[in-house]
Formats: sequence, C-alpha cells, structure tokens
Amino acid sequence: MKEKIELNGEAISLRKAFGEGMDSPIDIFSLIHNNDDLTILFYPMSSRVSGMCIKDGKNKIIGVNSSSTYGRQRFTIAHELYHLFFHKDFKRIICSKDLEINKEPQEREADVFASYFLAPYESMVYFIKNKLKKDKYQLELEDVIRIEQYYGISRQATLWRLINDRYITREKADTMKTGIIASAKKLGYDEKLYKPTPEEKQYATLGKYIRLAEKLKTKELISTGKYEELLLNGFRADIVYGLDTEEEEKYD
Repeated sequence: MKEKIELNGEAISLRKAFGEGMDSPIDIFSLIHNNDDLTILFYPMSSRVSGMCIKDGKNKIIGVNSSSTYGRQRFTIAHELYHLFFHKDFKRIICSKDLEINKEPQEREADVFASYFLAPYESMVYFIKNKLKKDKYQLELEDVIRIEQYYGISRQATLWRLINDRYITREKADTMKTGIIASAKKLGYDEKLYKPTPEEKQYATLGKYIRLAEKLKTKELISTGKYEELLLNGFRADIVYGLDTEEEEKYD
C-alpha cells in the first residue's frame, strides 16, 4: 500500500488539476462537473455499498449510494476519483461503506486519498492547531463536529481520519458515534451533512451522459423520442417534462 504522504500528494495534485488549492474545503459536487469525461449517477443502493465506478476509455462513471448521508456521498465521490485517476487496469469497482473492515490495498488507498482530498493533511493540522487551538488527544465532541462541518465529512469518516492521524483514541471515538444530529444541532449547525438525499430526489444522472444526449439531439443525430428516452433512462424526467420550472425561474 502507498504511504499516506504519497496519497496526500496525489489528493493535492488532483485538487490542483480541478483548479482548487490545498487549504480550503471544496464543493465536490460542483467540482466534478468541470471534468468533461465524468458522469455521476445517484441511486439508492444496498446499505453495505457506498458507491461504484466504471472506466471505459475516456468515459468515467461514478455511482453514488443516494440513501447514504450527504457527508458520506461527498466521501464516496472522492474515493471513486482515486480509482478513476490513479488506479490502473480496471473496468468496474464496487466499494464498501464500512471504513473499519479489512479491505484490499487499493480500497484502503482510496479511503485515505478521499479523506485527504476533502481535507488535505496540512489543512487539517492547521485547522486543529490554529482554529480549534488543540493538540493531539485533546479533541472533544465539539471539536469533532466543527471539523466535520468545516470539511463536509461524515461522522464516520471524520472519526476514522482522526484516529488514523492520532488525534483521538479509538475508545474516545466510540463515545461519539451516536446522537450525531442532536449534537450538531446543539452547536447551531444544520443537519444536512448527516442526512440522506430526500427519497423523491434519490435518482438522478449528471454530467457527460446528459450533455451527450443534448448534443445528439442538437445535431439531429437522434429523434426527439430517442432523446427523451435517454433522459428518462437517466432519471431526468424533470428535463423531459419541465418539472420544477417555477423553482428554476425565480430570480433573486
């Protein structure tokens, strides 16, 4: 398995390739739209699966378990980016949701990469030392919540990272695995990070697939009927039938 310093370097290099620095939190959902070869599919999957990815030539597809929390979906996308950009010679990979179980080396690498992609090592060290004004093994629940909210990472991914970077003991982390939403609310934070996508929005396709369908229709290479079929297969009835039009047309 690669060393953490190498995975952190790869995470920073990919952030830079997407036009992002190494210090600030990132909006990974917006970030992935800057890559012309990526298609993102949101779909409710088994509770044991966080997501999957497929690579076929230049085409790259990321499948995200939309029944997982928003914070975990962000981690999943970062995890799959490692496979797509740094893992060679594969066509399809299905990834487990549990960060604690023993995994193949490349799966463990992808987890570490994802954590550093969302929160680079140097950035988190600075945040803990200068913003929280804490040292190793001094973090309390409030500090953990501030870290996960700042970087947009789920509680599981946050505790896993802090344990591995030796900022918190496993025993203390075990006391922070319940009452997650309530503890965040008490500090004035929104609960979005800890909740899954609403059921009515758990099916969606974004990125290259949609652009290709639009391009084929514009060039009259497919009929309107085929175009609509492609969109419906990609769970984009909102485009075909003009759903949510009123919301789109608000001008604030």
